[in-house]
This record gives sequence, structure tokens and C-alpha cells, in this order.
Amino acid sequence: MRLSPMTKNKTTSDPNGIYRFDNFFTISADLICIAGFDGYFKRINPAVAKLLEYSEEELYAKPILDFVFKDDLQATMETREQVYNNKPLLNFENRYLTKSGKIVWLSWTSMPVESEQLIYAIAKNITHKKRIEEERNLILTNLTQINKELKILSHKTSHDLKSPINNMLSVFNLIDVSKINDPETLELIEILKLTSENLKETLNDSIDQLIENENVNTQLTDINLKTALEEVLLSINSLLEDSKAIINIDFSEVQNIIFNKAYLKSIFLNLITNSIKYAKPEQVPCITIKTQKTNGIKQLIFSDEGIGFDMDKVKDKIFGLYEKFHGNEDCTSNGIGLYLVYNHISSLGGRIAVESKLDEGATFTISFKY
Repeated sequence: MRLSPMTKNKTTSDPNGIYRFDNFFTISADLICIAGFDGYFKRINPAVAKLLEYSEEELYAKPILDFVFKDDLQATMETREQVYNNKPLLNFENRYLTKSGKIVWLSWTSMPVESEQLIYAIAKNITHKKRIEEERNLILTNLTQINKELKILSHKTSHDLKSPINNMLSVFNLIDVSKINDPETLELIEILKLTSENLKETLNDSIDQLIENENVNTQLTDINLKTALEEVLLSINSLLEDSKAIINIDFSEVQNIIFNKAYLKSIFLNLITNSIKYAKPEQVPCITIKTQKTNGIKQLIFSDEGIGFDMDKVKDKIFGLYEKFHGNEDCTSNGIGLYLVYNHISSLGGRIAVESKLDEGATFTISFKY
């Protein structure tokens, strides 16, 4: 006898003629449950008890609302009333509290069957997704605040510089060069005047650019650390030669990172110039820049052998705006460098830690998010 395709499949795949849907219910990683219109679970699969950390008996014994996180109770009750009115529920998100006190996010799809006074529901655990969203929102919030502070700082700096530059130019205009006979002095005055005019022009261009670009560009790219560092070292070549600084570099463990290139170059620039500025008197600055991986996290380690910090006194002020920790009159510290370094890193989800002792140098460990 020849079997029809349907009959043949039924016979070979399921000899009893009944698909084992109960297995589908019990082995699902998603949360599957049947709830009554009375607000109690009627049947749950093992995934529900596993995630919420209660036994099945405990989950059946209490109203479902007892397991909902208190801040979501009102929204959950309002949504449940809609389901009772025969309105299917799609992708409703709320939080549940586990037995150990952890908060988990669930996304529900629920279908009511009014004739049975039951609700058939499936939920996905979206806790990880929600944490990523919260982290992203926190980064955006921090970045917005940082951009605002940097904008204020830039405007303030530009404004404060305009007056002395204009005063300097006014002084040059008042000088009667006809009374000066020394050619070398005349040449120096002309150089100073031209320098001041160029400085004023540069400042005005910076102000125009600041107004045009309201927000800091935080585009993330794949950056080669060695290339970025070489660009910074080239830009401060005169400083390095004058200080005779020794820089040891080892990027063998991590060669590339996902970061903002302008931010990375600013980090290198500020840390290197700080190490040179705060080197021990009569001692050549010695700087070590290397990378490592710790528990899968890419890290940049920057250390020097300078005068260091008294961490008991500095504490959490080390990355504050306008904070200064050394009374060296020869240095030109403005308390902005480490503030920028910290904000460049934290705004993109990274972390920076400092270890230091007076006269024993400082070590900055930067952990990148990507």
C-alpha cells in the first residue's frame, strides 16, 4: 500500500501520531506561562523558576504582581486590564525581582482566551540589552555634560585672552619707533608686533571654529597606537629634544584600539608633557608607555619616574578642573590636562586609575571599553 506524503511523514517522524508539544514547553529557554484572570500562575515552564529563583510551588502560591518590581506595578496592572478585555499584548517590558533581590527585565507577548479565563504568555529575558542601553545613555549624558563644560571653558579662555592681546597691540602702536636708532631693537619690536597680530588672528579663527562646531566630534575608529603616538611625538619634537626625555614604548600586546583619534592624541600629549614638566630636578625624564590585556580588557599603561603625587592629599581631586598639586613656579600648569584626559576616557566608557607616591613617579592605567 502506498502512503500519501502526509501520512508517510506522520508515520516516520511521529509514530504515535502525536507531536510532543509538552517537550517544547519544558525545554524552551524563553519564559512560557499560563496565567489565570485571577492573577495567579496556572502553569510555568522551568525557565521561569530558574530565572526568578523561586520554586514552582512558591510561584503558584502568590499573585503574579508580588514578583513584579514595585516601580512597574502600576504600568503592569494597567496593561493586564487591557489583556482581560481581550486585547493581545505585544512586547510589553517590565521588571521582576528575583528571590535574591536582583532586578530582571522581561519582554512579554500575551494572548488572552476569554472563554477559558486564561492568558497564554511568552517572555524574553532582555536584562543584558537593558544594561547596554543604560550604559549607552549614561555615556551620552556624560558626553553632553563634558561637551558643555569644554564649550564654556573654551569660550572663557578665548575671552580672557582677547584683552591682553589687544592691549599688547595697542602698546606697539604707541611706540614711537622714530626715536629708536638700534636696528636690532627695531627688528625685535617688529617681530613681537607680528607675533601678536598672528596670535590675535589665530584666536579669532579658533572662536569662529568653536561657534561653528557646537559639539565635540566623538567618532570612533580603529586606531593604531604606534602611529598616533608618533604623530604626537613629532608635534612636540623641540620639547623632547630640550628635555632629553627617554621614552620606552611597548605596544606588543595591543597594537590597535577602537577610540576617538583626537581624544587619544590629546591623552598622549597631556600625559607626556606632564611627565616632562614634573620630572625630578636635574634628572632626565624617563617615560614608559605600554599596552596589556587584563581579563580581555585592552589597557594602556603610562608611567614616569617624576616627582609624583601625595595620593592621601590628592585623592579624587587629581582629575578635577583647575586642580594643581605642585608649587613649582617654573611650571606652567593650568590644571586642565588631567581633567581632559579623564573626560576623554570616561566619556567613551573607559576607566583610568592612578598609582603614585611622592618622588616615586606616577602610573596611569587606562582601560578601554572597546
